[in-house]
Amino acid sequence: MTRAARPDQLAEGVLAGDRRALARAITWVENRHPGADELLRRIYPHTGRAHVVGLTGAPGVGKSTLAAALARHLRDTGQRVGLVAVDPSSPFTGGALLGDRIRFSHGPVDDGVFFRSLASRGQVGGLSRATGDVIHLLDAAGMDTVLVETVGAGQSEVEIMRYAHTVVVVLAPGLGDDVQAAKAGILEAGDILVVNKADQPGASRTVQELRQMLDLGAPRDPGWKPPVLEAAATAGTGVDELVRTLRRHREHLESTAAGALRHRWQAEEALRQQVLARLWERLKAGGRWDELARAVAGRQLSPGEAAERLLAFLRQEPARPGPAPPGATPDALRFHGT
Repeated sequence: MTRAARPDQLAEGVLAGDRRALARAITWVENRHPGADELLRRIYPHTGRAHVVGLTGAPGVGKSTLAAALARHLRDTGQRVGLVAVDPSSPFTGGALLGDRIRFSHGPVDDGVFFRSLASRGQVGGLSRATGDVIHLLDAAGMDTVLVETVGAGQSEVEIMRYAHTVVVVLAPGLGDDVQAAKAGILEAGDILVVNKADQPGASRTVQELRQMLDLGAPRDPGWKPPVLEAAATAGTGVDELVRTLRRHREHLESTAAGALRHRWQAEEALRQQVLARLWERLKAGGRWDELARAVAGRQLSPGEAAERLLAFLRQEPARPGPAPPGATPDALRFHGT
C-alpha cells in the first residue's frame, strides 16, 4: 500500500485485517485527515460485532496491568484483541505522554493483539475524541474484543459508558478508592467492579464495603447486579473469573432488552457528539464567531442573541451534500454476538 492511499484503499486494507492499514487508519482519524470521514463511512457497516470493554478507575489501581493480563487470557481462548490506551497529552507536542507504558506492560504479544496509545488531547472524560472512531476501526478489522483503558481522570470517567458494552471499574485497597468512587459516581457506571491488588492488606474489607454500597443503590440495569471481583493482575489471579463474568454480561445484553436500550443510547450519544463537533467546526470556519464573540465581550450582544445570529447564519448556509451510504447490514444496527 502506497503512502498516498485513498480512503477506499485504506478501508479495504482494514477490512482485510491488514495491520499496517489499520495503524495508518487510526492515525488518520486521530489527526483528522481529510479522508478520515470517507474512510469511516466505508467501514461503519462492517462494525457492531466486537465486544467493547471499558476499563476505568483512579490512577494507580493497576488498569494497565489488568488490561495486559486480560488481553493475554483472551488470546489464549483464540480471540483477536484490540487494546486502546488513552494517555494524558504532552503539553508540548499534543501526543500521548505515556504512550510507551502500554507496550512495556504488555510483554510479548502475537499478531492477534493490536494495541494503540491515544493522546487525550485535553478531552474531558478520560478519553480521546477519536476513541469511538478507533473502536469502529478495530471492530471492522476483525477484533473479537476491544479493550479501552481510560486515563483515570476522576468523576468524568463515566464517559466510557458512551462506548463500552461492559464497563469494568478497577479499584485497589488502601487508596481510598471505595469512598472516592462512590462520590464520583463511577460505581453507578460499572457493570463489573474489580478490586485489583487483592493480595495486599485491606482487600477483603474493600470488597465488603463495595458490596454494601451497591446494595444501597438502585442498579442501572435492573436485570444485572454488578459483581465485585478480586484480582491480582501481576500474578494473573482472578483474570479467568473476570473473563467468565464479561462473557455472562455480554450474554445478558444479548438476551434482554437492556442490550438494545444501551446500544440505542450509545448510538444517539455518538450522533449528538458528531453533530456538536460539526456545528462547532462550521461556526468557527464561518467567519462570524470572532466578530460575535467580541460583541458579547463588549456587552453589545447577549450570549443568547449571538447564538441566534450564529444559528441564523447556519440556516442560510447551503447543506453539504455527501455520498449515499452503502447498504447497512443488520449487524451495524444492533449489538451482535459472535
